[in-house]
Amino acid sequence: MRAFAKCVARAPYHAVPHSSLPSPHPLLQTFAGLCRHGAFSEAIAAMASLEVLGLVADSISYSDLIKLCVRHGAVEQGRLLHRHLSSGGRAPELFLSNSLMGMFVRFGLADEARKVFDAMPVRNVVSWTTMISALTNLGQAEEALRLLISMQREGIAPNRYTFSSVLKACLTSASLRSMHGCIVKHGLESDVFVRSSLIDVCSKFLDMDYGYRIFNEMATRDLVVWNSIIGGFAQGGDGYMAITLFTQMKKAGFFANQSTLTSALRACTGMVLLEMGRQLHVHVLKYNPDLILNNALLDMYCKCGDLEEADELFDRMPERDVISWSTMISGLAQNGRSTDALKLFESMKVLGPKPNHITLLGVLFACSHAGLLEDGRHYFSSMRQLFDIEPGSEHYGCMVDLLGRAGKLEDAMKFIADMSFEPDIVIWRTLLGACRVHKDSNLAAFAAKQVLRLEPEDEGAYILLSNIYADSHQWTEAEQVRRSMRDCRVKKEPGRSWLELGKQIHVFIAGDMSHPQADGIKKELSKLLTRTTAMGYVPDTDFVLHDVGKEQKEESLRYHSEKLAIALGVMNSTGAKPIRIMKNLRICGDCHTFAKLVAKSESMTIIIRDPVRFHHFKDGSSSSPSA
Repeated sequence: MRAFAKCVARAPYHAVPHSSLPSPHPLLQTFAGLCRHGAFSEAIAAMASLEVLGLVADSISYSDLIKLCVRHGAVEQGRLLHRHLSSGGRAPELFLSNSLMGMFVRFGLADEARKVFDAMPVRNVVSWTTMISALTNLGQAEEALRLLISMQREGIAPNRYTFSSVLKACLTSASLRSMHGCIVKHGLESDVFVRSSLIDVCSKFLDMDYGYRIFNEMATRDLVVWNSIIGGFAQGGDGYMAITLFTQMKKAGFFANQSTLTSALRACTGMVLLEMGRQLHVHVLKYNPDLILNNALLDMYCKCGDLEEADELFDRMPERDVISWSTMISGLAQNGRSTDALKLFESMKVLGPKPNHITLLGVLFACSHAGLLEDGRHYFSSMRQLFDIEPGSEHYGCMVDLLGRAGKLEDAMKFIADMSFEPDIVIWRTLLGACRVHKDSNLAAFAAKQVLRLEPEDEGAYILLSNIYADSHQWTEAEQVRRSMRDCRVKKEPGRSWLELGKQIHVFIAGDMSHPQADGIKKELSKLLTRTTAMGYVPDTDFVLHDVGKEQKEESLRYHSEKLAIALGVMNSTGAKPIRIMKNLRICGDCHTFAKLVAKSESMTIIIRDPVRFHHFKDGSSSSPSA
């Protein structure tokens, strides 16, 4: 064409009649029109005819056809197009090669995308980024990082999209920090998009101190960055920091979106901050809440122990998925409403989606805590038969708990022995707890040894095993257990309890009297102990080492974190609202009894959530028969 153009330029105008100008082949015009108007099948057929005639269409038409292949999910036609563009030893233009790579990546054909990439004589930042992103998404982190190095060696500077992709390939906190240095080197440290990705990866490694440092270094922030930092802290379990940042975001003039509210609700759920959760509910109502937000709200109300609001929300939801049903079933079970949970499950089988493994976990939990042994056995055996769900360790753990609570310790041991996989520490701890309740010292000793085999620093198992031996007058064995405990330098995670009063969270650690109102709390606790003792309360010292004196045992129990939280709650109670307390460890039997009697003596409702379930105390009764 260039030669023809030069010829035209040299010749007199009349020497080249209009009729003698070369016109495009009719098939090329047809092909272009078919691609442009989305006639996919006809365009593929026309491409085959071009192949036969040795014709090559324009790049725009081929680009349109690649998009059509992606839109139709046409893998084989995409391969035909690739072969056509590469026939005769030709190399497709750069932007077409990039489009072909993108097409194969969308089809999940990373190997074929790599063949296109390797055959390219010239590559730009889009080429490298597409391939790096594909490798990262496939979990080929080392190869993705190797390509990043090769890219820079070839003189191609990574851009914001390259780094946001390759950051996901960082497998350790150290590699993340090294990548941060690379980002600074390329002058992208102030890019909001890149910093947001950095913070997201920090949350994956639970390295939110580093993520917060990155956040604080930013001169400007947008909603994406705020969402990343709030979501990171919420996901990492630091709900207090997530809520603090949410408040700062609002003061900075940013309006929350679905992502922000979902993270903030998750933070409230983890910290049992019901009042803050209710304030977030008001924000949610402004957005015409969708399924994701409604599910987050439902989870928050269930895990904050407000089943009335959860019931109403569930009934109002215009759309429910398996998460909605499972959340409500588990919420009812964890709050002591096992019968309602099982009724809802029966409704789900008729009206709702197909149950999943989480649904059945809630069902088995309900059976376990209601003592419904035969129902539990039925639901467990039906998992494979009716729902095609393979039971996991959590489901087996529920069955061991169900058998243990029913006093069927030999059946529980046989059930564990018949499991197709190695029992985990949760299953052995569950059996150990049942042995303690039913005073089976021989089986308890065996279970405790299994716990210590899997986790040599489990203080609870050491103490219980020592006490079992002491009860049996096996003093040598008891001393050996205590010596092992000292030799391993076992440290117990301190018990923590917290409650929300107004807009402030009050945290208590067992035995720590550093709270600003410590004197008032001590006085209130003394009053409560006096009243409950008159009602029959006797400190339960079974879980305190036997070689500690009686007075020391009782003193140790007196200042358990939940007792301190109860005392502060009673001091500030109006009687209208329940006292809601969160614990990081399971509530002990002594505090369970104490809370039940305080609720009766003070005519109030106390709700304590531990890592396993909610305990609702009212009128001297409890939603849970024991700790």
